[in-house]
Amino acid sequence: MKTIPHYVDLSFHSLNKYGEELCGDKVEVVKSEDRTIVVLADGLGSGVKANILATLTSKIMITMLDKGASLIETIDTITNTLPVCQVRQIAYSTFTVLDIDKELNCKIIEFDNPPAFILRKHKLLQLEKERLLSSNKQVMVTEFKLSVGDEIIVVSDGVIHAGVGKFLNHGWEWGHVAEYLENQELSSADKLNRRLLEACHKLYDDKPGDDTTAVVVKVRLPQQIQLLTGPPTDPSFDQSLIEGFMKKHGKKIVCGGTAANIVSRELKRNIESDLTYIDPKIPPTAKIRGIDLVTEGVLTLKMVHDELKIINNSCIEPVLDKDDGVSKLLKLLIEDSTHVNFYLGHAINPAHQNPNFPVELSIKVKIVEGIIDELREMGKIVNLYDTDR
Repeated sequence: MKTIPHYVDLSFHSLNKYGEELCGDKVEVVKSEDRTIVVLADGLGSGVKANILATLTSKIMITMLDKGASLIETIDTITNTLPVCQVRQIAYSTFTVLDIDKELNCKIIEFDNPPAFILRKHKLLQLEKERLLSSNKQVMVTEFKLSVGDEIIVVSDGVIHAGVGKFLNHGWEWGHVAEYLENQELSSADKLNRRLLEACHKLYDDKPGDDTTAVVVKVRLPQQIQLLTGPPTDPSFDQSLIEGFMKKHGKKIVCGGTAANIVSRELKRNIESDLTYIDPKIPPTAKIRGIDLVTEGVLTLKMVHDELKIINNSCIEPVLDKDDGVSKLLKLLIEDSTHVNFYLGHAINPAHQNPNFPVELSIKVKIVEGIIDELREMGKIVNLYDTDR
């Protein structure tokens, strides 16, 4: 039986309790081609103490599971390591674990966190849970097979407490959150994650009363992006480069005038300037038949890198519906891809050697490497190919 190709799209973000510098929730991830393990731990209280407890829990669990420890061994270690608060008679840290193998067999382990939301075709799945006891503490285990399109959303209790004392008497209860998630038909895990936390932030009236964390997993079909920027230093490579580039699966992006001219020449297709969106701060785009996006090179890539850094350091959903080259490129990289392949040449653009040209714009390689780092931080599978080889 042929296995359907898939990509486990993963995103997690947190809102700190208002007035706290450290988050009392902690997420740890180990992701490889064969397995994805996620641990969300919620430390008791908030601030430094909660952060330490959550970090201890998540680090121990992710390390043991990754090194091959059994579920029972891992749970026993945690439940025996973490004491119970003598005042509240509850554990110092709660946790949820997701364990997904390459065949999409999924195991969810929950200890006192809100139950995970499991959606298939945007409808909540009700699955049986097995109860395990460890040191007189009850742990719930769910095992099932994921399919392409399925979503798992794991949250700390800050999500279901959103709105308490503000807009909702009892908070944003689990059933209401489930209903909200069923109505969100979004392409990526990150977009859904940011949308959910934005709703929580509003319910808290922009002052979260608890640490609030969401982990979103979405099983997607792989979406490839091929991005060419910088021609090879040896022009004799041009023909084979463009032939190979065009044969690759997925959407095609060309960044840079020289690269666009080579594509135009080798494909015998005209370059048409696109002046429908004019912004004095952002270079215009162009069109070549068969290429999904053609932009200017270094300036545009530098702006994309700067925006990616801002996006990665925020849980606010970025606005990517503008028609400028930077927004279009960001949308393709963030929302419309799981895999991104960069083809980078080292030919020198004479314009970049102009002494009046900003120094930072003469280092395209470092800019591209920076973009790659930010995309990998988002969980993308990114490859860099040298067009001179």
